[in-house]
Amino acid sequence: MTILNIAAVDLGASSGRVMLASYSTENHKISLEEIHRFKNQFVSQNGHDCWDLAYLENEIVNGLRKISNSGRTLHSIGIDTWGVDYVLLDQNGEVVGPTYAYRDHRTDGVMQKVQAELGKEVIYRKTGIQFLTFNTLYQLKAMTDENPAWLSQVKDFVMIPDYLNYRLTGVINREYTNATTTQLVNVNIDSWDTALLDYLGLPASWFGRIRHPGHQVGLWENRVPVMSVASHDTASAVISAPLSDENAAYLCSGTWSLMGLDTTTPCTDEHAMNANITNEGGIDGHYRVLKNIMGLWLFNRLCTERDVTDIPALVKQAEAELPFQSLINPNAECFLNPSSMVEAIQQYCREHNQVIPKTTAQLARCIFDSLAMLYRKVALELAGLQGKPISALHIVGGGSQNAFLNQLCADLCGIDVFAGPVEASVLGNVGCQLMALDQIHNAAEFRQLVVKNFPLKQFKKRPHFMPASDFEEKWREFCALN
Repeated sequence: MTILNIAAVDLGASSGRVMLASYSTENHKISLEEIHRFKNQFVSQNGHDCWDLAYLENEIVNGLRKISNSGRTLHSIGIDTWGVDYVLLDQNGEVVGPTYAYRDHRTDGVMQKVQAELGKEVIYRKTGIQFLTFNTLYQLKAMTDENPAWLSQVKDFVMIPDYLNYRLTGVINREYTNATTTQLVNVNIDSWDTALLDYLGLPASWFGRIRHPGHQVGLWENRVPVMSVASHDTASAVISAPLSDENAAYLCSGTWSLMGLDTTTPCTDEHAMNANITNEGGIDGHYRVLKNIMGLWLFNRLCTERDVTDIPALVKQAEAELPFQSLINPNAECFLNPSSMVEAIQQYCREHNQVIPKTTAQLARCIFDSLAMLYRKVALELAGLQGKPISALHIVGGGSQNAFLNQLCADLCGIDVFAGPVEASVLGNVGCQLMALDQIHNAAEFRQLVVKNFPLKQFKKRPHFMPASDFEEKWREFCALN
Protein backbone atom coordinates (compact mmCIF):
# COMPACT_ATOMS: atom_id res chain seq x y z
CA MET A 1 0.00 0.00 0.00
CA THR A 2 1.36 3.41 -1.02
CA ILE A 3 0.86 6.44 1.21
CA LEU A 4 1.24 9.88 -0.36
CA ASN A 5 2.24 12.66 2.04
CA ILE A 6 0.83 15.99 0.87
CA ALA A 7 1.51 19.35 2.53
CA ALA A 8 -1.36 21.84 2.33
CA VAL A 9 -0.45 25.38 3.35
CA ASP A 10 -3.65 27.26 4.22
CA LEU A 11 -3.32 30.94 5.06
CA GLY A 12 -6.15 33.03 6.42
CA ALA A 13 -6.32 36.65 7.46
CA SER A 14 -5.82 35.77 11.15
CA SER A 15 -3.85 32.51 11.13
CA GLY A 16 -1.96 30.08 8.95
CA ARG A 17 -1.41 26.34 9.06
CA VAL A 18 0.83 23.79 7.46
CA MET A 19 -1.25 20.61 7.34
CA LEU A 20 -0.08 17.15 6.34
CA ALA A 21 -2.53 14.93 4.49
CA SER A 22 -1.81 11.23 4.20
CA TYR A 23 -3.60 9.57 1.29
CA SER A 24 -3.76 5.83 0.73
CA THR A 25 -3.73 4.94 -2.96
CA GLU A 26 -5.28 1.55 -2.10
CA ASN A 27 -8.28 2.30 0.14
CA HIS A 28 -8.46 6.07 -0.59
CA LYS A 29 -8.41 6.99 3.08
CA ILE A 30 -7.45 10.60 3.85
CA SER A 31 -6.14 11.68 7.22
CA LEU A 32 -5.10 15.18 8.29
CA GLU A 33 -2.47 16.26 10.80
CA GLU A 34 -1.73 19.81 11.84
CA ILE A 35 2.03 20.23 11.66
CA HIS A 36 2.48 23.94 12.30
CA ARG A 37 0.11 26.78 13.17
CA PHE A 38 0.97 30.46 13.37
CA LYS A 39 -0.73 33.80 13.73
CA ASN A 40 -1.25 36.16 10.85
CA GLN A 41 -2.12 39.79 11.39
CA PHE A 42 -1.70 43.21 9.89
CA VAL A 43 1.48 45.17 10.50
CA SER A 44 1.51 48.94 10.33
CA GLN A 45 3.70 50.63 7.72
CA ASN A 46 3.48 54.40 7.42
CA GLY A 47 -0.05 54.37 8.77
CA HIS A 48 -1.28 51.55 6.50
CA ASP A 49 -2.33 47.96 7.32
CA CYS A 50 0.04 45.60 5.48
CA TRP A 51 1.11 41.94 5.40
CA ASP A 52 4.48 40.73 6.64
CA LEU A 53 5.56 38.56 3.70
CA ALA A 54 8.93 37.59 5.15
CA TYR A 55 7.24 36.34 8.32
CA LEU A 56 4.68 34.30 6.38
CA GLU A 57 7.36 32.73 4.20
CA ASN A 58 9.48 31.88 7.23
CA GLU A 59 6.56 30.19 9.02
CA ILE A 60 5.64 28.17 5.93
CA VAL A 61 9.21 26.92 5.56
CA ASN A 62 9.31 26.12 9.30
CA GLY A 63 6.24 23.90 8.86
CA LEU A 64 7.63 22.16 5.78
CA ARG A 65 10.92 21.49 7.55
CA LYS A 66 9.05 19.91 10.47
CA ILE A 67 7.63 17.38 8.02
CA SER A 68 11.02 16.74 6.43
CA ASN A 69 12.70 16.39 9.83
CA SER A 70 10.10 13.84 10.92
CA GLY A 71 11.53 11.39 8.39
CA ARG A 72 8.42 11.30 6.19
CA THR A 73 8.84 11.65 2.45
CA LEU A 74 6.92 14.66 1.17
CA HIS A 75 5.31 14.06 -2.23
CA SER A 76 3.91 17.53 -2.98
CA ILE A 77 3.11 20.99 -1.58
CA GLY A 78 0.26 23.41 -2.30
CA ILE A 79 -0.60 26.89 -1.02
CA ASP A 80 -3.97 28.61 -0.74
CA THR A 81 -4.72 32.05 0.77
CA TRP A 82 -7.36 34.77 0.75
CA GLY A 83 -7.97 36.72 -2.46
CA VAL A 84 -7.58 40.28 -3.85
CA ASP A 85 -4.21 41.16 -2.26
CA TYR A 86 -1.10 41.29 -4.43
CA VAL A 87 2.68 41.74 -4.53
CA LEU A 88 4.74 43.84 -6.94
CA LEU A 89 8.18 42.57 -7.96
CA ASP A 90 11.12 44.28 -9.66
CA GLN A 91 13.37 42.73 -12.32
CA ASN A 92 15.37 40.97 -9.60
CA GLY A 93 12.29 39.43 -8.02
CA GLU A 94 12.43 41.77 -5.02
CA VAL A 95 9.26 43.26 -3.53
CA VAL A 96 8.40 46.83 -4.57
CA GLY A 97 6.52 48.87 -1.96
CA PRO A 98 4.36 47.60 0.91
CA THR A 99 2.04 44.64 0.49
CA TYR A 100 -1.22 46.23 1.55
CA ALA A 101 -3.95 44.30 3.37
CA TYR A 102 -7.42 44.46 1.89
CA ARG A 103 -8.89 46.05 5.03
CA ASP A 104 -6.55 49.06 4.73
CA HIS A 105 -8.50 52.29 4.32
CA ARG A 106 -6.55 53.70 1.37
CA THR A 107 -9.29 52.48 -1.00
CA ASP A 108 -12.05 54.44 0.75
CA GLY A 109 -14.07 56.17 -1.97
CA VAL A 110 -12.00 54.74 -4.83
CA MET A 111 -14.62 52.23 -6.00
CA GLN A 112 -17.20 54.98 -6.44
CA LYS A 113 -14.70 57.04 -8.45
CA VAL A 114 -13.88 54.13 -10.78
CA GLN A 115 -17.56 53.30 -11.25
CA ALA A 116 -18.26 56.92 -12.18
CA GLU A 117 -15.42 56.93 -14.73
CA LEU A 118 -15.97 53.52 -16.32
CA GLY A 119 -19.61 52.71 -15.61
CA LYS A 120 -20.75 50.11 -13.10
CA GLU A 121 -22.52 47.98 -15.70
CA VAL A 122 -19.48 47.99 -18.01
CA ILE A 123 -17.22 46.71 -15.23
CA TYR A 124 -19.68 44.02 -14.20
CA ARG A 125 -20.37 42.77 -17.72
CA LYS A 126 -16.64 42.37 -18.24
CA THR A 127 -15.67 40.75 -14.95
CA GLY A 128 -18.82 39.44 -13.26
CA ILE A 129 -17.22 40.29 -9.93
CA GLN A 130 -19.05 41.64 -6.90
CA PHE A 131 -18.39 45.29 -6.09
CA LEU A 132 -16.32 45.44 -2.90
CA THR A 133 -14.25 48.44 -1.87
CA PHE A 134 -11.08 46.35 -1.52
CA ASN A 135 -11.10 44.57 -4.89
CA THR A 136 -7.68 44.64 -6.54
CA LEU A 137 -8.96 46.97 -9.25
CA TYR A 138 -9.50 49.69 -6.64
CA GLN A 139 -6.32 48.85 -4.75
CA LEU A 140 -4.30 49.36 -7.92
CA LYS A 141 -6.18 52.55 -8.74
CA ALA A 142 -5.31 53.90 -5.28
CA MET A 143 -1.66 52.90 -5.83
CA THR A 144 -1.33 54.52 -9.24
CA ASP A 145 -2.92 57.73 -7.96
CA GLU A 146 -0.76 57.91 -4.81
CA ASN A 147 2.54 56.26 -5.78
CA PRO A 148 3.14 56.61 -9.54
CA ALA A 149 6.90 56.60 -8.90
CA TRP A 150 6.71 52.87 -8.17
CA LEU A 151 5.57 52.02 -11.68
CA SER A 152 9.00 52.26 -13.28
CA GLN A 153 10.42 49.75 -10.79
CA VAL A 154 7.84 47.00 -11.33
CA LYS A 155 8.27 44.00 -13.63
CA ASP A 156 5.70 41.54 -12.26
CA PHE A 157 2.32 41.60 -10.52
CA VAL A 158 1.47 38.42 -8.59
CA MET A 159 -1.17 37.42 -6.08
CA ILE A 160 -0.13 36.44 -2.54
CA PRO A 161 -0.10 32.62 -3.08
CA ASP A 162 1.70 33.02 -6.39
CA TYR A 163 4.36 35.07 -4.61
CA LEU A 164 4.81 32.41 -1.94
CA ASN A 165 5.08 29.71 -4.63
CA TYR A 166 7.71 31.86 -6.32
CA ARG A 167 9.69 32.08 -3.08
CA LEU A 168 9.63 28.29 -2.77
CA THR A 169 10.47 27.50 -6.39
CA GLY A 170 11.84 30.57 -8.16
CA VAL A 171 9.05 30.15 -10.75
CA ILE A 172 6.26 32.70 -11.33
CA ASN A 173 2.81 31.21 -11.92
CA ARG A 174 -0.44 33.16 -12.20
CA GLU A 175 -3.18 30.92 -10.83
CA TYR A 176 -6.68 31.31 -12.23
CA THR A 177 -9.03 31.12 -9.21
CA ASN A 178 -7.20 33.81 -7.26
CA ALA A 179 -6.71 36.00 -10.32
CA THR A 180 -10.47 36.16 -10.82
CA THR A 181 -10.95 37.84 -7.42
CA THR A 182 -9.12 40.95 -8.70
CA GLN A 183 -12.02 42.28 -10.83
CA LEU A 184 -9.45 42.53 -13.62
CA VAL A 185 -10.12 39.20 -15.37
CA ASN A 186 -12.62 39.18 -18.22
CA VAL A 187 -15.12 36.46 -17.34
CA ASN A 188 -15.92 35.87 -21.02
CA ILE A 189 -12.36 34.93 -22.03
CA ASP A 190 -10.75 33.98 -18.67
CA SER A 191 -7.77 36.30 -19.15
CA TRP A 192 -6.81 39.80 -18.04
CA ASP A 193 -9.06 42.52 -19.42
CA THR A 194 -6.68 44.78 -21.33
CA ALA A 195 -9.11 47.72 -21.33
CA LEU A 196 -9.15 47.72 -17.51
CA LEU A 197 -5.35 47.51 -17.41
CA ASP A 198 -5.18 50.42 -19.88
CA TYR A 199 -7.52 52.42 -17.64
CA LEU A 200 -5.12 51.87 -14.74
CA GLY A 201 -2.17 52.78 -16.96
CA LEU A 202 -0.50 49.44 -16.24
CA PRO A 203 1.32 47.33 -18.87
CA ALA A 204 -0.09 43.88 -19.68
CA SER A 205 3.47 42.50 -19.35
CA TRP A 206 3.20 42.85 -15.56
CA PHE A 207 0.39 40.33 -15.41
CA GLY A 208 1.56 37.47 -17.64
CA ARG A 209 -0.51 34.46 -18.63
CA ILE A 210 -3.16 33.05 -16.30
CA ARG A 211 -3.03 29.27 -15.84
CA HIS A 212 -5.66 26.96 -14.40
CA PRO A 213 -4.64 24.88 -11.36
CA GLY A 214 -3.61 21.23 -11.45
CA HIS A 215 0.01 21.28 -12.58
CA GLN A 216 3.50 21.47 -11.09
CA VAL A 217 4.89 24.97 -10.60
CA GLY A 218 8.41 23.95 -9.63
CA LEU A 219 10.44 22.23 -6.94
CA TRP A 220 11.10 23.18 -3.32
CA GLU A 221 14.75 22.62 -2.47
CA ASN A 222 15.14 20.90 -5.84
CA ARG A 223 13.23 17.82 -4.78
CA VAL A 224 9.59 18.33 -3.66
CA PRO A 225 7.01 19.27 -6.31
CA VAL A 226 5.07 22.47 -5.57
CA MET A 227 1.66 22.20 -7.20
CA SER A 228 -0.65 24.87 -8.51
CA VAL A 229 -3.85 24.36 -6.52
CA ALA A 230 -7.05 26.40 -6.44
CA SER A 231 -5.12 29.03 -4.53
CA HIS A 232 -8.07 31.16 -3.45
CA ASP A 233 -9.13 29.50 -0.20
CA THR A 234 -12.81 29.69 -1.10
CA ALA A 235 -12.16 27.96 -4.42
CA SER A 236 -10.41 25.17 -2.52
CA ALA A 237 -13.24 24.99 0.03
CA VAL A 238 -15.86 24.62 -2.72
CA ILE A 239 -13.91 21.73 -4.25
CA SER A 240 -14.40 19.80 -1.01
CA ALA A 241 -18.02 20.92 -0.40
CA PRO A 242 -19.99 17.67 -0.84
CA LEU A 243 -22.94 19.20 -2.72
CA SER A 244 -25.90 16.82 -2.64
CA ASP A 245 -27.32 17.81 -6.05
CA GLU A 246 -27.09 20.50 -8.73
CA ASN A 247 -29.57 22.76 -6.89
CA ALA A 248 -27.68 22.69 -3.59
CA ALA A 249 -25.73 25.73 -2.36
CA TYR A 250 -22.59 26.03 -0.25
CA LEU A 251 -21.67 28.38 2.56
CA CYS A 252 -17.97 28.68 3.32
CA SER A 253 -18.13 29.90 6.90
CA GLY A 254 -15.16 31.56 8.54
CA THR A 255 -13.84 35.10 8.86
CA TRP A 256 -15.88 35.65 5.71
CA SER A 257 -19.06 33.80 4.83
CA LEU A 258 -19.35 33.01 1.13
CA MET A 259 -22.64 31.58 -0.07
CA GLY A 260 -23.05 30.42 -3.61
CA LEU A 261 -23.67 27.93 -6.38
CA ASP A 262 -21.27 25.71 -8.33
CA THR A 263 -22.21 26.33 -11.97
CA THR A 264 -20.88 25.77 -15.48
CA THR A 265 -21.80 29.27 -16.67
CA PRO A 266 -21.30 32.71 -15.11
CA CYS A 267 -24.27 34.97 -14.40
CA THR A 268 -23.64 38.60 -15.29
CA ASP A 269 -27.11 39.92 -16.08
CA GLU A 270 -28.68 42.99 -14.51
CA HIS A 271 -30.39 40.96 -11.80
CA ALA A 272 -27.06 39.46 -10.71
CA MET A 273 -25.38 42.87 -10.76
CA ASN A 274 -28.14 44.46 -8.66
CA ALA A 275 -27.84 41.61 -6.15
CA ASN A 276 -24.04 42.17 -6.16
CA ILE A 277 -23.34 38.53 -7.03
CA THR A 278 -19.79 37.54 -7.91
CA ASN A 279 -18.61 35.02 -10.53
CA GLU A 280 -15.22 33.72 -9.44
CA GLY A 281 -13.30 31.01 -11.24
CA GLY A 282 -13.38 27.40 -10.12
CA ILE A 283 -11.97 24.19 -11.56
CA ASP A 284 -13.26 21.75 -14.19
CA GLY A 285 -14.73 24.68 -16.14
CA HIS A 286 -16.99 25.70 -13.26
CA TYR A 287 -17.70 29.10 -11.71
CA ARG A 288 -18.39 30.08 -8.14
CA VAL A 289 -21.54 32.19 -8.41
CA LEU A 290 -21.59 33.57 -4.89
CA LYS A 291 -21.88 36.51 -2.56
CA ASN A 292 -19.37 37.64 0.07
CA ILE A 293 -20.80 38.15 3.55
CA MET A 294 -18.75 39.74 6.32
CA GLY A 295 -19.08 36.51 8.34
CA LEU A 296 -17.58 35.60 11.70
CA TRP A 297 -15.12 38.51 11.49
CA LEU A 298 -17.64 40.45 13.59
CA PHE A 299 -17.86 37.71 16.22
CA ASN A 300 -14.09 37.19 16.28
CA ARG A 301 -13.53 40.90 16.86
CA LEU A 302 -16.14 40.90 19.63
CA CYS A 303 -14.35 38.03 21.38
CA THR A 304 -11.00 39.82 21.08
CA GLU A 305 -12.33 43.10 22.46
CA ARG A 306 -14.20 41.45 25.34
CA ASP A 307 -11.32 39.02 26.13
CA VAL A 308 -13.50 35.95 25.54
CA THR A 309 -11.59 32.69 25.80
CA ASP A 310 -14.46 30.20 26.18
CA ILE A 311 -16.13 30.49 22.78
CA PRO A 312 -18.60 27.57 23.23
CA ALA A 313 -19.82 29.07 26.51
CA LEU A 314 -20.48 32.43 24.84
CA VAL A 315 -22.40 30.75 22.01
CA LYS A 316 -24.63 29.01 24.59
CA GLN A 317 -25.19 32.32 26.40
CA ALA A 318 -26.13 33.98 23.10
CA GLU A 319 -28.56 31.16 22.34
CA ALA A 320 -30.33 31.85 25.65
CA GLU A 321 -30.87 35.54 24.78
CA LEU A 322 -34.16 36.76 23.30
CA PRO A 323 -33.95 36.50 19.49
CA PHE A 324 -33.99 39.39 17.02
CA GLN A 325 -33.86 42.18 19.59
CA SER A 326 -31.23 43.97 17.49
CA LEU A 327 -30.37 43.49 13.82
CA ILE A 328 -27.51 44.88 11.77
CA ASN A 329 -26.44 44.62 8.16
CA PRO A 330 -23.17 42.63 8.56
CA ASN A 331 -21.98 43.88 5.16
CA ALA A 332 -22.21 47.56 6.10
CA GLU A 333 -18.88 49.31 5.55
CA CYS A 334 -18.73 50.42 9.19
CA PHE A 335 -17.97 46.78 10.12
CA LEU A 336 -15.11 46.28 7.64
CA ASN A 337 -12.33 47.34 10.01
CA PRO A 338 -13.60 49.56 12.86
CA SER A 339 -11.37 50.57 15.75
CA SER A 340 -13.96 48.93 18.03
CA MET A 341 -16.46 46.36 16.75
CA VAL A 342 -18.53 46.70 19.93
CA GLU A 343 -18.90 50.44 19.46
CA ALA A 344 -19.62 50.01 15.74
CA ILE A 345 -22.49 47.59 16.45
CA GLN A 346 -23.92 49.73 19.21
CA GLN A 347 -23.71 52.89 17.11
CA TYR A 348 -25.40 51.12 14.19
CA CYS A 349 -28.28 50.01 16.44
CA ARG A 350 -28.54 53.51 17.89
CA GLU A 351 -28.75 55.10 14.44
CA HIS A 352 -31.46 52.63 13.39
CA ASN A 353 -33.56 53.11 16.54
CA GLN A 354 -33.04 49.57 17.82
CA VAL A 355 -32.39 48.08 21.22
CA ILE A 356 -28.69 48.63 21.91
CA PRO A 357 -26.96 45.34 22.86
CA LYS A 358 -24.67 45.82 25.85
CA THR A 359 -23.59 42.47 27.27
CA THR A 360 -21.24 40.24 25.33
CA ALA A 361 -23.99 37.63 24.95
CA GLN A 362 -26.42 40.25 23.60
CA LEU A 363 -23.83 41.45 21.09
CA ALA A 364 -23.11 37.88 20.01
CA ARG A 365 -26.83 37.18 19.60
CA CYS A 366 -27.18 40.29 17.47
CA ILE A 367 -24.35 39.08 15.23
CA PHE A 368 -25.71 35.53 14.87
CA ASP A 369 -29.29 36.67 14.20
CA SER A 370 -28.10 39.18 11.64
CA LEU A 371 -25.85 36.69 9.86
CA ALA A 372 -28.65 34.12 9.65
CA MET A 373 -30.99 36.78 8.25
CA LEU A 374 -28.42 37.72 5.62
CA TYR A 375 -27.94 34.05 4.76
CA ARG A 376 -31.69 33.87 4.12
CA LYS A 377 -31.58 36.95 1.90
CA VAL A 378 -28.68 35.62 -0.18
CA ALA A 379 -30.25 32.14 -0.44
CA LEU A 380 -33.38 33.73 -1.91
CA GLU A 381 -31.25 35.73 -4.37
CA LEU A 382 -29.40 32.59 -5.47
CA ALA A 383 -32.67 30.69 -5.88
CA GLY A 384 -33.86 33.50 -8.14
CA LEU A 385 -30.70 33.27 -10.23
CA GLN A 386 -30.98 29.53 -10.81
CA GLY A 387 -34.76 29.65 -11.24
CA LYS A 388 -35.26 26.90 -8.66
CA PRO A 389 -35.35 26.73 -4.86
CA ILE A 390 -32.14 25.85 -3.05
CA SER A 391 -32.46 22.14 -2.24
CA ALA A 392 -29.96 22.06 0.62
CA LEU A 393 -27.20 24.19 2.10
CA HIS A 394 -23.75 22.74 2.79
CA ILE A 395 -21.83 24.72 5.40
CA VAL A 396 -18.10 24.06 5.31
CA GLY A 397 -15.10 25.53 7.09
CA GLY A 398 -14.43 26.47 10.71
CA GLY A 399 -17.82 28.15 11.13
CA SER A 400 -19.57 24.84 10.43
CA GLN A 401 -18.74 23.88 14.04
CA ASN A 402 -21.18 26.53 15.35
CA ALA A 403 -24.26 24.33 15.80
CA PHE A 404 -26.41 27.24 17.00
CA LEU A 405 -25.72 29.33 13.91
CA ASN A 406 -26.19 26.27 11.68
CA GLN A 407 -29.66 25.66 13.17
CA LEU A 408 -30.56 29.35 12.86
CA CYS A 409 -29.55 29.16 9.21
CA ALA A 410 -31.70 26.08 8.60
CA ASP A 411 -34.68 27.71 10.32
CA LEU A 412 -34.46 31.07 8.59
CA CYS A 413 -33.58 29.74 5.14
CA GLY A 414 -36.22 27.04 5.41
CA ILE A 415 -33.91 24.32 4.08
CA ASP A 416 -31.92 21.48 5.57
CA VAL A 417 -28.32 22.29 6.40
CA PHE A 418 -25.40 19.85 6.23
CA ALA A 419 -22.30 20.85 8.19
CA GLY A 420 -18.78 19.75 7.30
CA PRO A 421 -16.06 19.24 6.49
CA VAL A 422 -14.40 21.68 8.91
CA GLU A 423 -11.06 21.69 7.06
CA ALA A 424 -12.66 22.51 3.72
CA SER A 425 -9.93 24.74 2.27
CA VAL A 426 -7.19 22.32 3.30
CA LEU A 427 -9.04 19.39 1.79
CA GLY A 428 -9.71 21.23 -1.47
CA ASN A 429 -6.02 22.12 -1.60
CA VAL A 430 -5.20 18.42 -1.14
CA GLY A 431 -7.77 17.46 -3.77
CA CYS A 432 -6.09 19.68 -6.37
CA GLN A 433 -2.73 18.14 -5.55
CA LEU A 434 -4.19 14.64 -5.96
CA MET A 435 -5.45 15.71 -9.38
CA ALA A 436 -2.01 17.03 -10.29
CA LEU A 437 -0.55 13.71 -9.09
CA ASP A 438 -3.04 11.83 -11.34
CA GLN A 439 -4.71 10.11 -8.39
CA ILE A 440 -8.22 11.48 -8.99
CA HIS A 441 -9.84 13.05 -12.03
CA ASN A 442 -12.15 15.89 -10.96
CA ALA A 443 -13.95 17.68 -8.14
CA ALA A 444 -17.00 15.40 -8.29
CA GLU A 445 -14.81 12.35 -7.63
CA PHE A 446 -13.01 14.11 -4.80
CA ARG A 447 -16.27 15.14 -3.12
CA GLN A 448 -17.23 11.48 -2.90
CA LEU A 449 -13.95 10.81 -1.10
CA VAL A 450 -14.63 13.69 1.29
CA VAL A 451 -18.04 12.27 2.32
CA LYS A 452 -16.53 8.82 2.92
CA ASN A 453 -13.72 10.19 5.07
CA PHE A 454 -15.44 13.06 6.88
CA PRO A 455 -19.06 12.43 7.98
CA LEU A 456 -21.52 15.34 7.78
CA LYS A 457 -23.94 16.59 10.44
CA GLN A 458 -27.49 17.45 9.42
CA PHE A 459 -29.59 20.31 10.81
CA LYS A 460 -33.24 19.99 9.83
CA LYS A 461 -35.38 23.08 9.32
CA ARG A 462 -37.95 23.73 12.05
CA PRO A 463 -41.08 25.22 10.40
CA HIS A 464 -42.46 26.65 13.66
CA PHE A 465 -39.36 27.92 15.41
CA MET A 466 -41.19 31.22 16.09
CA PRO A 467 -44.66 32.65 15.28
CA ALA A 468 -44.91 33.48 11.56
CA SER A 469 -46.24 37.00 12.16
CA ASP A 470 -43.35 37.83 14.50
CA PHE A 471 -40.81 36.53 12.02
CA GLU A 472 -42.30 38.44 9.09
CA GLU A 473 -42.07 41.65 11.09
CA LYS A 474 -38.41 41.02 11.91
CA TRP A 475 -37.72 40.05 8.30
CA ARG A 476 -39.16 43.35 7.06
CA GLU A 477 -37.04 45.23 9.58
CA PHE A 478 -33.91 43.43 8.41
CA CYS A 479 -34.64 43.97 4.70
CA ALA A 480 -35.02 47.69 5.38
CA LEU A 481 -31.40 47.76 6.58
CA ASN A 482 -30.03 46.42 3.27
